[in-house]
Amino acid sequence: MELLLDPRTINSRKALAGCKLVGAEYTLNRLDYFQAEQTSAEFVAINPMAAMPALKDGDFTLWESNAILQYAAEKVGNTSAYPTDLQTRADVNRWLLWESSSWFPSCYKYVVENCVKPLLGGETDQSVLDAEEPNFHKLAGILDARLAGSRYMCGDEPTIADVAIAAPMHIHAYFKLPLAEHKNLVRWMTQDIEKNSWWIDTTVLENFVLPDAG
Repeated sequence: MELLLDPRTINSRKALAGCKLVGAEYTLNRLDYFQAEQTSAEFVAINPMAAMPALKDGDFTLWESNAILQYAAEKVGNTSAYPTDLQTRADVNRWLLWESSSWFPSCYKYVVENCVKPLLGGETDQSVLDAEEPNFHKLAGILDARLAGSRYMCGDEPTIADVAIAAPMHIHAYFKLPLAEHKNLVRWMTQDIEKNSWWIDTTVLENFVLPDAG
């Protein structure tokens, strides 16, 4: 498999961490989000949405980061990270869909205002964050309640649902996500997710600096 992405972006980080979790081998074709390389004609031919990541596996191409997680897990037959039990898999799929439709859009407002705008020379619009904060706490509260009775999102072992939910939080201190009141969510992220090798190996540092050039 070939992954086309910029490891600094949320959904690219998701794909990398997910492949590490499930044990899928890949080659990396690194693009530069800040140079808009995802809008090139070559990349748009693979992903007409002009968004990273994308996957190539022989003649097969795939976009949408959560679909890439599912494909990678299925390809290597990792039934721990993507369980085959009907109800457990439905639960994992539910969180993948929820992350894409609800959690990512909320977190992304903090990413744009607190990270992307300053990096590009702009200023944070606090009114955008103030307007989003009630929704963020509603969503974070849903996660906090779930994690009150479960070490990971879907049980005692990490699944691709954990990768998907964690990705929008991947440098949460720099994003200035208001997490303090959500103790279970903070525990899960800092004591469980961030201690796993598949997360450590794909870490992106503040200011979107990579730990190495690899």
